[in-house]
Amino acid sequence: MTSHYGKIETPVGPAYLVLKGRELAEVSIWREPRGIRRGHVPEPMARQFAAYFKGALKEFDYPVSLTGGTEFERKIWLSLLDIPYGQTRSYKWIAERAGRPGASRAAGQALSKNPLPIILPCHRVIESGGGPGGYSPSPDIKRRLLDMEYYYSLHPACV
Repeated sequence: MTSHYGKIETPVGPAYLVLKGRELAEVSIWREPRGIRRGHVPEPMARQFAAYFKGALKEFDYPVSLTGGTEFERKIWLSLLDIPYGQTRSYKWIAERAGRPGASRAAGQALSKNPLPIILPCHRVIESGGGPGGYSPSPDIKRRLLDMEYYYSLHPACV
């Protein structure tokens, strides 16, 4: 199966979308992928990202490929889909959701390897005390995504 990537501009900077065949395999914010040929972003995918950043899309439905990671990491990544748009959950909550209570740090490590940020919304996971915690692309991007989602969840008429 051939892979390629395309670039889209977003309010938080350029996003590079890696496709394996017709499935989205990776979202890289600010970092251009290496060793993969450049191609285009399919129009339906570009439309979904544009709608998300305008507050009109709460969940992505473009086909994804989630083949990497350990079983635990995949459980962590998929449990992110249980966090509603505009809301946050703690690292402890996400660890419990994956069946590993007490593995908050391991959950944080798994989140740092999330191949599909924004699609699998790891930016919605914060520290139990309310602090933002880490975010691989940048803590500033995490804050901007959270602020955007919170705003649109409170002001749906602005969409």
